[in-house]
Amino acid sequence: MIAGAAFSIRAGDIPTQPPPAAAAGPDYRLGPEDVIDVFVWKEPDLSTSVIIRPDGKISLPLADEIEASGKTAVELQEEIKQRLQKFVVDPVVNVMVKQINSLKISVLGEVRKPDVYRIKNKVTVLEAIAMAGGFTDLARPNRVVVIRDTASGTKRFPIDIKKSVEDNGAPPFYLQPLDTVYVEGR
Repeated sequence: MIAGAAFSIRAGDIPTQPPPAAAAGPDYRLGPEDVIDVFVWKEPDLSTSVIIRPDGKISLPLADEIEASGKTAVELQEEIKQRLQKFVVDPVVNVMVKQINSLKISVLGEVRKPDVYRIKNKVTVLEAIAMAGGFTDLARPNRVVVIRDTASGTKRFPIDIKKSVEDNGAPPFYLQPLDTVYVEGR
C-alpha cells in the first residue's frame, strides 16, 4: 500500500492526450536496450549496429564511449561526427534507430502477473492492467495509482478504474514510458 496517497483529483490533473506513438520520430530520445545503426560514409570499419547499454552508453571504434541515452539520433550523430574528426577528414555520420526497446511500464500490486512490460504504442491504465493478467481477488479497482517521474518531481495520479469503466464520457488515462501502475489490495 502506498502511504499518504491522496485520492482526490482535479479534471486538469489527468493527462488525456495519448503520448506520442513509439515510432522513432526526430524527437524520439534514445534509451537503454534500444538498437541503433551507426553508418560512417566510406568507412565500413567504423560503421556498426550497437545496443545501448543499461548505463545509457555505447562504445564505438575511435569514438570511444558515448552517452547515448536521452539524446535524439541527430544529437548522437553530431557527437559521433565531432569525435571522429580527429581521425577522419570531414566524416559523414548517420544514426538510425533500428529497434526501440526502452519504452517500458511497470504494473505492480494486486494484479495476476506483476512485472515490467514493454510498450510499442500508447497504452491506457486499463490496458496495462489487462497486460498484467487483470486484478487479483484482493484488488481494489477503485484504488489504483499511476506513479510518474517528471522534471518537477514524482507525481501520483489516483485512478478509480471502476468509475472510469462505468463513465463512457470520461477520457482514458494514457500511460507514459517508465510509468508505474500500482493496484492497492484490501
